[in-house]
Amino acid sequence: MKLILASQSSRRRELLAMIAPQPFTVQASETDETLPEEIDPARAVMLLAEKKARAVAGAQENADAVVIGADTVVVIDGKILGKPRSRSECEEMLGLLSGRVHTVYTGVSVLAAGEAHSFFQSTEVEFYPLSGPEIAWYASLEEPYDKAGAYGIQGRGAVLIKGIRGDYFNVMGLPVAKLWRTLRELGLKLE
Repeated sequence: MKLILASQSSRRRELLAMIAPQPFTVQASETDETLPEEIDPARAVMLLAEKKARAVAGAQENADAVVIGADTVVVIDGKILGKPRSRSECEEMLGLLSGRVHTVYTGVSVLAAGEAHSFFQSTEVEFYPLSGPEIAWYASLEEPYDKAGAYGIQGRGAVLIKGIRGDYFNVMGLPVAKLWRTLRELGLKLE
């Protein structure tokens, strides 16, 4: 069975390779990621994950494939933080997260035979208090600009993290344990 990851994220590709030894393909989805106002973060990430998966599954050559879509956001004070669009926005996000606990939500949607099997995972992350120079240093790197919440836990952003509660891989963008179980329930041979 053909397995497709509907994501351009190299991190998600690496994480899926940990649990899916069979060859899989990667196809980025062109999807409008606009969300309705006041949407719950868990619903938001599942909605976007399914939109991404359906965009790729809609291609004729992918009709019989199992397609995985995923989306990750950072939430603090009820506000969803996406990817920073500028250095000042990056610094603002890091300042907001400094010395506090926030929640990372990742939604996953697995499309099989036209049916969506969606779920989300959440992980609490605590930042150390960050000084102005620390924020400026991290914002000067390329790393934070393609990541929700303006940091990468698996990269140099690791030095910002005081601790986590929950799935580490969820913070990276793909909750591999829950995804593995979902794929097995759908009959994919992953062992």
